[in-house]
Amino acid sequence: MPDSFTRRQLALGTLGLVSAAELASAFQHAHQAANSSTTGKFEYLDSDTAQEIEAIASEIIPSSDGPGAREAGVVYFIDRALATWEADKRETYRKGMEELQRTRKRLFPNSARVGALGSGELVQLIGVIEKTDFFELLRRHTVMGFLGSPAYGGNRGRVGWAHIGFEDRMIFEPPFGYYDAEPRKEDGP
Repeated sequence: MPDSFTRRQLALGTLGLVSAAELASAFQHAHQAANSSTTGKFEYLDSDTAQEIEAIASEIIPSSDGPGAREAGVVYFIDRALATWEADKRETYRKGMEELQRTRKRLFPNSARVGALGSGELVQLIGVIEKTDFFELLRRHTVMGFLGSPAYGGNRGRVGWAHIGFEDRMIFEPPFGYYDAEPRKEDGP
């Protein structure tokens, strides 16, 4: 992998592995849940677990070159997902968080929690768990929460869309690109 790739580019690049139908279905379920609750309160996660998840998500999409997972409120998307359409993934998170804590204690015996680790320590911790089903699920949820509609619990203030240059419009009018434009007289008939 080239050295020029950032963690953000790597994380966002994995979104292509999720099928469009799966993504649309996931967002629809989360949208329904978003209409039934208030952002800022957790439906499934307790606040300690949410802080730990947010610390890891903030390393997946860091705030170093723009808004990251923390600014986008990704942890609220993850909470809503686990409370509704991804309820079957709760056990993966539970076991993953237990393993995460055991690994943290082994690597950093003087630490009290994941959220208190420095960035370098978090990267080291993630390096140990990055091949687990839990981390893969957390990474997928982080990317979805960063780029999904704010109605689904993440992408607070549309910061994810702004970062990638996505225009949030209901209707796009032609010409969409140079190939759709009307021919100019100087171009010929």
